[in-house]
Amino acid sequence: METKRYFVELSYNGTDFHGWQTQPNGITVQECLDKALSTYFRQEIISLGCGRTDAGVHATQFYAHFDLVAVSEQQLVKAVAGINAMLPYSIAIASIFEVAPDAHARFDATAREYKYYLHFKKNPFKLESSWLYKGTLDMQKMNEAAQILLKHRDFSCFSKSNTQTFTNNCKISSAKFETQGESLVFTIKADRFLRNMVRAIMGTLVMVGKGDIEVGAVEEIILSKNRSKAGQSVPACGLYLVAVEYPYIKMRK
Repeated sequence: METKRYFVELSYNGTDFHGWQTQPNGITVQECLDKALSTYFRQEIISLGCGRTDAGVHATQFYAHFDLVAVSEQQLVKAVAGINAMLPYSIAIASIFEVAPDAHARFDATAREYKYYLHFKKNPFKLESSWLYKGTLDMQKMNEAAQILLKHRDFSCFSKSNTQTFTNNCKISSAKFETQGESLVFTIKADRFLRNMVRAIMGTLVMVGKGDIEVGAVEEIILSKNRSKAGQSVPACGLYLVAVEYPYIKMRK
């Protein structure tokens, strides 16, 4: 029987998961998704995601691809509701659609966008969805420092050690802080991200906002290529993957 490749678009609250990728010591988003897909379509399915989010990180838009014995478009539409019924409430499928046989959820992505949320007053409704920061921050200085990121390519200083990557080069196209009600939101977009990169960048920019380091020190940290020079990783709860772009998919936000 003919096998075809499909993309699944989903979102998830990462609070209760040990990240996206299947692992032996904790429940993951991929594990739940593959189980639901395999059960619904009655064949073993192993998906491959557009990236690897860490434990506690959320996604409002995430893509994965998988191969499946060909089904009709009408069957795919019906499958969305059926698979959603099998998934925990913290994972939701938006759509499943056929793509080219060589389409790749990870390698074909041309851009990814993350948002990081933090708030300054205790709020029970933001528990596990935003970082409660107990202090004040200079947003203007943080934005000045964020613009330095756009001038560089090698971000070894913001990457976890011992990662299996051929290069630590990334092209950041935008990075900006904005206020949103009582929250401060950092939005960053790039062609790719290293493991733990956004949380390490945030930790470094917070150091600028607190006044622990000057704006210009961010450039020195980047040029050092030394992870120990950068700030600590901020909590995972405030981080969201919000958009993944492909040349053959019209973006929906």
